[in-house]
Order: sequence, then C-alpha cells, then structure tokens
Amino acid sequence: MKTRRVLPLLIAMIGLYRGLAAPQTIQASRRAFTKTGKTLRATVENGKNNAKTVSQNLAAKNAKLEAAASSGSIWSIPKDHPFAFQLFVATAKTAAADLMVQMVAEGKTLSEVDWKRNGIFVVFGCAYLGGFQWWIMVNKYRQWFPTMDRFAKLSFADKLKDKAGILDAGRMVLFDLFVHLPFMYFPTYYTVKEFVGGESWNPADWVKDGVGKYANNIQDDLAAMVKLWGPSDCIQFILPLHLRMPFRHIVSFFWTAYVSFTRGAIEPAGVPLPTK
Repeated sequence: MKTRRVLPLLIAMIGLYRGLAAPQTIQASRRAFTKTGKTLRATVENGKNNAKTVSQNLAAKNAKLEAAASSGSIWSIPKDHPFAFQLFVATAKTAAADLMVQMVAEGKTLSEVDWKRNGIFVVFGCAYLGGFQWWIMVNKYRQWFPTMDRFAKLSFADKLKDKAGILDAGRMVLFDLFVHLPFMYFPTYYTVKEFVGGESWNPADWVKDGVGKYANNIQDDLAAMVKLWGPSDCIQFILPLHLRMPFRHIVSFFWTAYVSFTRGAIEPAGVPLPTK
C-alpha cells in the first residue's frame, strides 16, 4: 500500500521538476548554441582576414618584385630618367643626322666628313635641343599651361572631353610654331653655327652674322618648319609627358637632316648659303 502511494507521488514530483527545469534548460541550451555560433562565426571571420592578409602580402611582394625588375629594364629609363634620356637622344640623333647627310646624301667617306660642321650639330643638339627645349617645353609650359600635367595623364577618349586641356594643347602648338621656332630656334642655330664654324671670336659677330644669314633664308626656313612641325606638334602635345621630348627628337632627326642638307655647310665669310 505504501509503495502504491509513494510511486504516484514520485511521478508527480518528477513531472513537477521537469516542468520547472525545462525553461532553464532551454535557456541554457540557447546560450550554449548562441555562444557556439559566435565562436564559429569568429573563426570563419578570422580565417577570412588571415586569407586576405596573406593575399595582400603576396600581392605586395609581387609588386615589389615587378617594380625591381622593371626599374632595371631599359624600357624604364625614359620614364625614370626623362631629362638625361632625352638629352642623350637629342645630342646623338642630331650628330647622327648630319653624319648621315654628309655620307649618304653628299657621298663623303668617313675620312672626308667635315667634323667641324658635325660639331655644330653636337653643340646645338646638346645645349639647345636637349637643354633649352626641355626647360621651355616642360618647365615653362607647366607654368604657362596649367592643365598640361593633368591632360597628359588622361586617356585619349578623356582628352577629347577635356576642353580646357585641348585649348592649352592648342596654345602650346601655336607658341611653338609662331614664337619658339622662328624667334628662338632658328636664331640660335645660326648663331651656334657661327660660333663653331666662323672665324671671329666675338660673340656679337656670331649673333650678327648668324641672324643675317637667317634673314636671307627666313622664308624657306619658316615654310618648311610649318609643314613639318605643325602636324608633329599636334601629336606631341597630347602624348604622356615622358614621351613628348623623345617623340620630338625622333621627328627632329629628319628635320635635322633637312637643316644639315640645306643649311649645314660652313660657307666662307661673306658668302651666304643658297636659299633654294
């Protein structure tokens, strides 16, 4: 009898205990589940961050390796050392153009080459074309035409949309054709020619004789100048900055050959060069 009375009591107590403990158990389970989820999420995030860090480190190392490789490449020289590169090109191509004219167009042998005449182009190519032109077309143009650097970095499609950049590029062309070449380039060339090939050691005579010979040839010189440098300038002033002067020197090779052929000979004092 006692057992029969105790058993229902135990069952009732167990049921009551379960009823009271169930919410706590559920809450504990939820807390454990939430904690486990957070732990798993943190582990996944850490894994992603670690993978991203590794990827960034690898990319940085690859970039350094590529930069180190490219810095030692000959193709990086124009961009890494633009002034020195174009100075060398200006000097070498100017002398080479005159040498080509003397040996190919005029049929001279190496022993017959007029090295004094070639010296005109060496001095002019280095001092004026490599030095002064860089100063005016890079340093001064940057001050006079403020959109130059920004415009040079744009893609060709973006350049077409940049009205201010196009206007400045047009002004550069006009300045080159109507100020720089007629009033700086040619007077300097003829003066250097008198300095190297003339008989006088008086700088005033170099300028006087040189400008006088330029005046005799000015019509033909300016006509030829516009025909070549007009189209060339339209290309030059839309190129990236580090390519502008090398491009100009490439075109200048053919221009120098023309000048050498028509104006390069050192004539006796008082005898002007033919204008045709």
